[in-house]
Amino acid sequence: MENGRGTSRYCKPKAVVVGGSIAGLSCAHALISAGWDVVVLEKTEAPPTGSPTGAGLGLDPLACRFLHSWLPQPQILLDATLPLAIDQNQATDSEKKISWTLARDEQFNFRAAHWADLHGLLYRALPPGVVQWGHLVLSFQIMPDHASVRVDANVLPTNETVEITGDLLIAADGCLSAIRRRFLPDLKLRYSGYCACRGVLDFSGNENSDTITGLRRAYPDLGNCLYFDLASGSHSAFYELPNKRINWIWYINQPEPEFEGHSVTMKVTPEMIEKIHQEADKIWIPELARVMQETKDPFINVIYDADPLPRLFWDNVVLVGDAAHPTSPHGLRSTNMSIMDAGILGQCLQKWGLDKLGSALEEFESIRLHVVAKQILYSRRLGRIKQGLVFDNDNKIFDPKNVSSEDCKELRQRNMPFFERVPFPS
Repeated sequence: MENGRGTSRYCKPKAVVVGGSIAGLSCAHALISAGWDVVVLEKTEAPPTGSPTGAGLGLDPLACRFLHSWLPQPQILLDATLPLAIDQNQATDSEKKISWTLARDEQFNFRAAHWADLHGLLYRALPPGVVQWGHLVLSFQIMPDHASVRVDANVLPTNETVEITGDLLIAADGCLSAIRRRFLPDLKLRYSGYCACRGVLDFSGNENSDTITGLRRAYPDLGNCLYFDLASGSHSAFYELPNKRINWIWYINQPEPEFEGHSVTMKVTPEMIEKIHQEADKIWIPELARVMQETKDPFINVIYDADPLPRLFWDNVVLVGDAAHPTSPHGLRSTNMSIMDAGILGQCLQKWGLDKLGSALEEFESIRLHVVAKQILYSRRLGRIKQGLVFDNDNKIFDPKNVSSEDCKELRQRNMPFFERVPFPS
């Protein structure tokens, strides 16, 4: 079956996006704004509903600027997020159960969102039919003229195979990208040395519980602050989300786990949960430990990244999001880089037009490649600092109990390369 055609001189250029997560939906918005037709192929058979497995994320001002331009009203994004005006790093003495501030930035200016909320905003703002749910990509082929690409996909509800052709293929298929593997078969993900236990505590209806009142007393800027808590050889991050939710992440040093499947996310067993609860009591102050212990359905992310890629496009196939730059989460980069990739790709395509697609992709790569490379490596370094792992050639380790004020400046998010300014098309 033929589904879609390449571009004639009478048609709009067409992009086929593989992957319907935030990176893929952002690309759809950016390219539609640039005058392209877009189809997004997503293997999941229906849009996410409720609060599926997923968690919080922080949006920087540059990413928010693109999101505002894609949504019908700017207020929509503000209503679906909470401010993260403060970036605070503090240390916890696990034995004495006391905490103190290491570094504080009151000009942080991020926004906190739940993954499912942001995904829903982006999806509902797209024209009907752009996202094709239940489409499992089987293969793709750059056509002999190098001017178009064909994708074969299995329509899961009907088991039918369809062909979709377009002028550009955008790989937004995540850190385990099959499309990237075609061009870079030797690229391997790199295990960080630790995993993240994480979850979202829904406290709606329990706003005045001992757990929540105790947490707000211990962390008085909650609702306006991104908190990092550093213990010996471990650290956690947590912040409030809209609709009475607390997002938390706890990083635990351990050997690389063995797990099956094609995901870096693992469900936890009752035995694992019991162990997590016991360890939380040992390491964190009671107010934070109770949040972790009362969270339903926590899950584990195995933390990987990859060394920076040598390039981002081949002919008329381009990588974006985690397919282009698998990165650890410590600089809040993954979602923000994905949104920036999409926005800048759209600007390059609009600037150059289809007749100079190669020039558009070359400019996109020249703008983004060095930015994401620096951010990947800095996120890696920041994670190792906060986990008490060796982070430089001098075998230096960050000890939160014995650091200078100068050392503590390393903890601030704003040290991230291109934190406030990134290059755009000229």
